[in-house]
Amino acid sequence: MISVRMAKETDIPRIHELLSQVALVHHKGRPDLFKYGQRKYTDEQLTAILKDQQRPIFAAVDENDCLLGYAFCIFQQHVNDNILTDIRTLYIDDLCVDEEKRGMHIGKTLYQAVLDFARKEGCYNVTLNVWSCNESAMRFYEKCGLKPQKVGMEVIL
Repeated sequence: MISVRMAKETDIPRIHELLSQVALVHHKGRPDLFKYGQRKYTDEQLTAILKDQQRPIFAAVDENDCLLGYAFCIFQQHVNDNILTDIRTLYIDDLCVDEEKRGMHIGKTLYQAVLDFARKEGCYNVTLNVWSCNESAMRFYEKCGLKPQKVGMEVIL
């Protein structure tokens, strides 16, 4: 049985393992942009994020409280912006399910928990970015009902 709770400091080693899986996917897809084998956060940075109320981290765990996936989120709001409305958004900065546990609806359960939390917190929407080289993630998000909001484009010189 999978449940979702807020991440805690004891999850940090497992979070690093999952962050490494994401980093490798990004490195394989865009080695020109993503370094091989680097950590996204230090232990100190993760500890600070875990304490930050504006940056909730959701943890999908099994019946033994083993972390199987996470969703790093950030509240965003453009107060008194010249052109943007003053809506509250929950941005998913990173979502990962252990590659050995995919296909068990853990990602869907995690995503649903994020949506429920965002509604409870009075958010207008939930947003995220996905690298176009990560086709499986794009398919997953489309199956969850997400639609493109904006598109980033580049030319490599």
